[in-house]
Amino acid sequence: MRIIFDIGHPAHVHLFKHLARLLMKNGAEVLFTARDKEFELDLLKAEGFPFISFGKHYRSLRGKLWGLVKFGIRMYLTGLRFKPDLFISHGTPYAAHAAFLLGAKNLAIEDTGNMEQVMLYRPFTDAILTPDVLTKNLGSKQIRYKSYHEIAYLHPEFFTPNPAILSWLGVEAGEEYAIVRFISWNASHDVGRKGLSAEDKVSLIKKLSERMKVFITSERGVSAEMQPYCLAIPPDKFHDALNYAAIVISEGTTTAVEAGILGTPCVYISSYEAPNCQEMEEFGLIFNSIESGKVFSMIDTVLNEKREIFRERSKIFLDTKINATRYYYEFILERYQKNKALRNLNLLAASAAHEPPQLKQPDFEAP
Repeated sequence: MRIIFDIGHPAHVHLFKHLARLLMKNGAEVLFTARDKEFELDLLKAEGFPFISFGKHYRSLRGKLWGLVKFGIRMYLTGLRFKPDLFISHGTPYAAHAAFLLGAKNLAIEDTGNMEQVMLYRPFTDAILTPDVLTKNLGSKQIRYKSYHEIAYLHPEFFTPNPAILSWLGVEAGEEYAIVRFISWNASHDVGRKGLSAEDKVSLIKKLSERMKVFITSERGVSAEMQPYCLAIPPDKFHDALNYAAIVISEGTTTAVEAGILGTPCVYISSYEAPNCQEMEEFGLIFNSIESGKVFSMIDTVLNEKREIFRERSKIFLDTKINATRYYYEFILERYQKNKALRNLNLLAASAAHEPPQLKQPDFEAP
């Protein structure tokens, strides 16, 4: 099989990387496509995957409308050259439209259910896989499974934290630190939602820095007084940093869920009632509010708890879920693998014993 993975967010690189490698071990050829939005390209380079960048991501409404045309054309031309059997994406319309025009299949792996996006790709996709906590009805093509996207790359089978990150951060053994994640609030699903005010953000950093080191990661620039706190590590090491943090404070849903899965307590600052965050609140892994007074109180409560408590809660939580990457893999082989004779009846055991495949660059010029 020949497969194009389309990336719309840095988290999508993590979402698909282990799946891509499993498929490659089974003989597939893969190519990644992306827009240059945040640090997607850096992650793809770090993972060693062949990829094509379609250029800068547009933030304005007018730019996004133009991007729908521009990126759609570039995706079609890329597909014309690569000749994929299957497109896989996190519900981006570019992959679905190109698949339809090229006579290929499109698999959407979705967890937000933004209907303005779903309506753009749904008529042209073959199936839409969603976590069962997403209660929205996305139509007859929707197939629910019992896991999260973040589990696809943070499941213990695939992720082992590297303590060397402490040296990268300049943190001594036993020294506490916090990671704070700010988002831009200009994504389509962020319309009408909010986090902390600029003043409250400054107060938050000052409060945390009185007790521990603080590292900020932000989709946009931060004020001059917060710049010294900006996290300066390669993006592929971010989950190692999350794992060893004493606490995570995040406006972003993805980072909040990642922290919870790793057993790192998280205060989630958003008016968006994300179903996965709500479920993890029930397990005592995430705490949510947009009121600064409550946020600061939650931080104090969390830091007074023993860290081992959150690790144990994470294990209990993961026992209720399946390994998402393995689910995607088996779904694709069952539904899209054309040459059944190539399928090893003992794929799960065999793939674990194989060496990582050699990655090669695409043998064509980018459009």
